[in-house]
Amino acid sequence: MGSWRGLRLAAGNCFQLYERNASSAIRFTRNSELKGFNGFCTKPQESPKATTNMYSHRVPLHKPTDWEKKILIWSGRFKKADEIPETISFEMLDAAKNKVRVKVSYLMIALTVAGCIAMVIEGKKAVKRNESLTRLNLEKKARLREEAAAIKDKAE
Repeated sequence: MGSWRGLRLAAGNCFQLYERNASSAIRFTRNSELKGFNGFCTKPQESPKATTNMYSHRVPLHKPTDWEKKILIWSGRFKKADEIPETISFEMLDAAKNKVRVKVSYLMIALTVAGCIAMVIEGKKAVKRNESLTRLNLEKKARLREEAAAIKDKAE
């Protein structure tokens, strides 16, 4: 192999083969008591104490606010505010927020398409009335010139 990296890989492979054949007690001891990090062994860090509002599988809980309760209802997760538990998981809240976010984006898409269709209809009605932006701008400029001329005549 010649290099340290190759030697290290070979040693790692040999150790993995040994570990597969080792008893479960040895494997448990190696994985739980000592952590290998770049060839050094360190003591395990103590895990923080579990808080009182946690599930058995250590998912932290969150007390939802009134706004978050509305989001949970709008997403269809719960039918009424009374059905919402005192504490919920962050995953449940994130899933509800994502569902509401998607519903709002679909609503905005529908409103944009409806607005475009309304503008096309109004534009066609304006063409039938012989109105155009060019004509309206020319009329406005002519009216402003007349007003400026009237003010100038009064000043003289």
